[in-house]
Amino acid sequence: MNGPEILARSLSRPNVEDQYGNHWQYHSRSDQHSKVCCWGLLFDLIANCPLLRAHLTAGKVGFGINHEMHDFRTGRKKNLDLVLCTPGSGTIKPQRFTDLAKAYGIALTTKQKQTLVGFPDLPRVPVGSVHVALEAKATMTAHIKALPRLYDELNSSHLAVHGSNDFAIAAGFAVVNVAATFISPGLNHFDVTTRKPKVNTHRQPSDTERTIEKIKEIPRRTQSGVEGFDALGIVVVEMQNDGSPVSIVSTKPAPQPGDFWHYDSMIHRIASLYASKFGNV
Repeated sequence: MNGPEILARSLSRPNVEDQYGNHWQYHSRSDQHSKVCCWGLLFDLIANCPLLRAHLTAGKVGFGINHEMHDFRTGRKKNLDLVLCTPGSGTIKPQRFTDLAKAYGIALTTKQKQTLVGFPDLPRVPVGSVHVALEAKATMTAHIKALPRLYDELNSSHLAVHGSNDFAIAAGFAVVNVAATFISPGLNHFDVTTRKPKVNTHRQPSDTERTIEKIKEIPRRTQSGVEGFDALGIVVVEMQNDGSPVSIVSTKPAPQPGDFWHYDSMIHRIASLYASKFGNV
């Protein structure tokens, strides 16, 4: 799988500029990290799902960004980061999955670039019937304080997806930071080159462990007609947000290979569900 490595390499670049002229690797008011997460996940899904590649080749499927889905029962609305869907009616500005790599500042190796070139075309289309809906969230600092909101934002995603289309695959992707320190843009409203920035400290690995345990409480489902994510993955990173490289952490408390929440398990589950649900498209 390439997604976690792509995430770490891309977030190592400070691509988010604030009003004070600072360039951050991560900013809570930016959706840059979510875009990179979803792009890398879709890269792996295309590579690991033959039926999806066949649908792309045949022009049966495209993607949508920040697509609003409505829970028919409650009326709740939710914008999903990225969806795979059949083309709907209307028009939209032409854009390709490959175009997003440059727009999102995706950092690829030579081999990954070659793999991307070999993929079938994946265009952005007006959203018709949603096949897969992706939602990505990150907890980089103030982990315990952020837990209620993290849970609610992820939990509301699968409710909106299945409340709109029970047959759709709802996938959640959480990134948790295990670094002991973090420079939060929200606490440094000035040019950090002019004076020393304020640094948050974390109680690690306990903060990460508590965050992961909370994510594991989010409902998951194995059949239609009930609430829960169809697939849910967790990736642990080490990121200080000080310009130093971001790394993927594979040792505990990160999910281990074979765990339900391991990134590879998430990709394989989405691919398997896609093959079983949409073979007749």
